[in-house]
Amino acid sequence: MAPVVSAVLGASGPLLLKLADLIAGKYGRLKGVRKQIFALKLELSSMHAAVQKYTMLQDPDIQVKQWISMVRELAYDTEDIIDKFIHRLGDGGRHSGFKESFRKIARSLKSLGARSGIAGKIDDLKARIKLVKELKNSYKLDDANCSTSNHIGVDPRLSALFAEDAHLVGIESPRDDLVKWMMEEGNSSNHHKVLSIVGFGGLGKTTLANKVYLKIEEHFHCRAVVSVSQKPDIKKIIKDVIRKVPYPHGFTQDIDDWDEVTSISKLGMLLKDKRYLIIIDDIWSTPAWDAIKCAFPENNCASRIIVTTRNIDVARSCCPGGDDRMYEMEALSHLHSQCLFFRRIFGSEDRCPDTLKEVSNQILKKCGGLPLAIICIAGLLSNKPSVKDEWEKVKKSIGSTMEDNPSLEGMNSILCLSYNDLSLNLKTCLLYLSVFPEDYVIERERLVRRWIAEGFISEQRGPSQYEVADRYFYELINKSMVQPVHTASDDGRVYACRVHDMMLEIIIKKSVEENFVTVVGRGQTSLLNPHGIIRRLSIQHIDNELAFALANEDLSHVRSLTVTASDCVRHLPDLVQFKALRVLDLEGCEGLESYDMNSMYKLFKLRYLGLKGTGISKLPSRMVILSDLETLDFRDTSVQELPAGFLKLTKLEYLLAGRQTKIPIGIGRMRNLRVISPFNATMSPSDALEDLGDLTRLNELYVHLDCGEPDAWKTHEEKLFSSLGKLAELRSFNIHSDDGHSLEFFEHWTLMPSGLQRFSMSTSSYFRNVPKWISPALASLTSLDINLSELTEDGLHTLGELPALLTLTLWLEKGEYMIAVQGTGFPSLKIIEIYNCKGTYIKFVKGAMPKLEALILELSLSVGRNPGFQLGIVQLPSLKMVVAYFRKEEATSFEEKRAAAVHAIMKEQKAHKSHPKVYFSTREYEDKGYIDEETMMAVQRDMLAN
Repeated sequence: MAPVVSAVLGASGPLLLKLADLIAGKYGRLKGVRKQIFALKLELSSMHAAVQKYTMLQDPDIQVKQWISMVRELAYDTEDIIDKFIHRLGDGGRHSGFKESFRKIARSLKSLGARSGIAGKIDDLKARIKLVKELKNSYKLDDANCSTSNHIGVDPRLSALFAEDAHLVGIESPRDDLVKWMMEEGNSSNHHKVLSIVGFGGLGKTTLANKVYLKIEEHFHCRAVVSVSQKPDIKKIIKDVIRKVPYPHGFTQDIDDWDEVTSISKLGMLLKDKRYLIIIDDIWSTPAWDAIKCAFPENNCASRIIVTTRNIDVARSCCPGGDDRMYEMEALSHLHSQCLFFRRIFGSEDRCPDTLKEVSNQILKKCGGLPLAIICIAGLLSNKPSVKDEWEKVKKSIGSTMEDNPSLEGMNSILCLSYNDLSLNLKTCLLYLSVFPEDYVIERERLVRRWIAEGFISEQRGPSQYEVADRYFYELINKSMVQPVHTASDDGRVYACRVHDMMLEIIIKKSVEENFVTVVGRGQTSLLNPHGIIRRLSIQHIDNELAFALANEDLSHVRSLTVTASDCVRHLPDLVQFKALRVLDLEGCEGLESYDMNSMYKLFKLRYLGLKGTGISKLPSRMVILSDLETLDFRDTSVQELPAGFLKLTKLEYLLAGRQTKIPIGIGRMRNLRVISPFNATMSPSDALEDLGDLTRLNELYVHLDCGEPDAWKTHEEKLFSSLGKLAELRSFNIHSDDGHSLEFFEHWTLMPSGLQRFSMSTSSYFRNVPKWISPALASLTSLDINLSELTEDGLHTLGELPALLTLTLWLEKGEYMIAVQGTGFPSLKIIEIYNCKGTYIKFVKGAMPKLEALILELSLSVGRNPGFQLGIVQLPSLKMVVAYFRKEEATSFEEKRAAAVHAIMKEQKAHKSHPKVYFSTREYEDKGYIDEETMMAVQRDMLAN
């Protein structure tokens, strides 16, 4: 296992490997160089070993921490100098033979000090090494008593460790009370009422708000849930609400151009005569509430707003009227704490061994009824042996703060304990999340690729770096250190995560201590970096004052730059100052076209470049010199042409392009590519499509199609087919089109990669029937999202023969006929979604889909298309939930018909032996099938719970 960069050890592990390679390579043959490098490696190896030993101390003193910090910074600086050394000398012999290269290197060494100052810096390093070594002896650090801690494997059952389940205990009574209050008529029954839920982080404010919301949502026409941060973007918050409530077709066409005033005005137009239910989650200040509340009109429709906050003064300001209510969260009772604790560890309240009950009660007493504290400790204990001595150790480690003051300090104590139990690699990956602001939804793949680029992930025999990083991501979720977001119901994959606010405070504090991440924009007026040297920089907000402070900093040691402040381009330092950069992530930055990126070519160590959503139309031309680049992400931009020389980026693995981007002829030479997502196949040269077949490592391909000349596209079809048949490692394939591009040619495809696992269509085009290439030979296909003009019995039979299919999504163009799902086929299917524009009638026969757990249907209420709504769900033995979406096609008698349909479905639900949960959703405007986000979130939570 190769050594990695870590928060505690810094770059010392990879540095030692790099020095060993230098000694063994051509530079080691140069006179005087081998001796110097060997001596450097020897001293640093000794220090690295000492640091590894000291990191095992359970409570290292301040001198140990200080010495570790010195070694860590020394290793970083040494690696920067060695990298510059290799880069400068490597350029000299790039295009020459070995002998000529050797002569140039020797000549370069003689003048190296004068030209670059590296020789002098190496002398400085030697002096620092000597000083650090002497300090170690003077501190007598070798007298320290080290002890190790064992790490037990993580429970792989994500659903059993899902954090949302933790908050279901003890919530029924306050939920029902608040539901009753929300629905009752007050002194002014038609006016909107505000409920503010107040309490410190971790008490379950958001969970309670969501439970109340889910109980009453069906009584409201417009519903939305939005989150607010410490520095709220009012314009973004209002736009988020607009996107979640019903709006007429074309209403949001130019939404990206709306300013704050326009956004508020537009939302007012949507809600002026609607009954709405809105959750405003986590408001930090009264001014923020004053700005947000202006967007919600007083329309005499008995609307409701739920606000959560940590500040009691803010909570009071949200409830000025006599009909409003402030609810203060309380800690869990001891009984509910026990229930939560034992359910989290043992799966049931009555499975705790008698030998552990006493120590369990002592631990719960320290937790003080804080749900997040309980869930963290339970997650910690669930990965340790159920032995009293082990639990006693945990109890003693918690400290006494929970007994004296069940508040934020107690929470910090619990969270720190969970943090300390992580391995060094997981600690590093967790601390790295401090580069993102609070409430930020962090895409899993983005995070995993950044971990790799930073050097946090080791190369192991067997699994790839990506697979190792992916495992780390899920370990952090399983240990309740981060919260999963957007989880796929079919296989439990998590697409994104969010860090709990309290955990974020912990990891920011730890990051500062380790000089791991420096954050700009969390309310400070200076950089607040006590170490003086910035290693990783996160700009979350910046103004003139902070920009001035940043301009006075030495940025030459920054390894990653993350900018999440969307409108801060004019304050960003010049890229030329970031000489050691490995990761540059500007995702979502507005106005980047005005930022000078011409000096990017000087970032010779850059591995990750994130430009997603920046609005750029052209990539920097000289970026093709970045020979170490592994990830290039410019999705959601208008970039069409890749720069000349792009094929030189031979280490590139992830090409995440825009839908207008054309791939170049010769792309097959970029043999390391694993993902191309998406690119414009229609506009690309046909020879480039043929070259795709040479990308033998490609496992994910996303193709975008535009309308083109039929004759010209014929050649494209043939070459695309030919390439796809050669991609033996392809696991995911997606076709997208915005303009109804005909996909008839795909019906005749014959060489589908046999290992394909996911196929999806995001287009308005339809296959006439189930294509012939869909057959039992696709034994690995687990997810299929397909558009069909008509679903025939033969087509249904073909789909049923797919042995591994877990989730099936059908978009049907023609309706007014019945689909009878027979009692054979679909041996593995767990989820089926059927959307159609005309009203197909579906009915299940006994024995159909034996493992189906979730049924999601778009139903028509038109006369004669679905007589009686007899779905036959009673014939689905494993069914756990039904989501019925009603398309409002007719104004007359809609509610009456909907009520009848709901009654019929609920009658079947009661007749089902398992009484599956049923959700109903309605949208007013014509659209291609839509289940609102809140309903789908509820569906998702229930699927994970089961």
